[in-house]
Amino acid sequence: MLVCPECAHEWSPSAAPAADGPRIYKDANGNVLENGDTVTLIKDLRLKGSTQVVKQGTKVKNIRLVDEDHDIDCKIDGFGSMKLKSEFVKKQPR
Repeated sequence: MLVCPECAHEWSPSAAPAADGPRIYKDANGNVLENGDTVTLIKDLRLKGSTQVVKQGTKVKNIRLVDEDHDIDCKIDGFGSMKLKSEFVKKQPR
């Protein structure tokens, strides 16, 4: 098993996506995410190394998608720059 050093998420190496073509990023509901989208957190996320919690329902504007294990790079008001996993967000309608 592989373990993420930032959030302790575990996955097997065989579960890693194949690099056949451009990666498609999807939110928790299966909606396709794009750079610049606005998303909302679907659960409370504790910040590693801190007692702070980013609450469920927090709106994150202008996301940037990156090809890493945490695939959303963003800035959250009051918390600063951080990386999120797409499985913990849902896309907001434009």
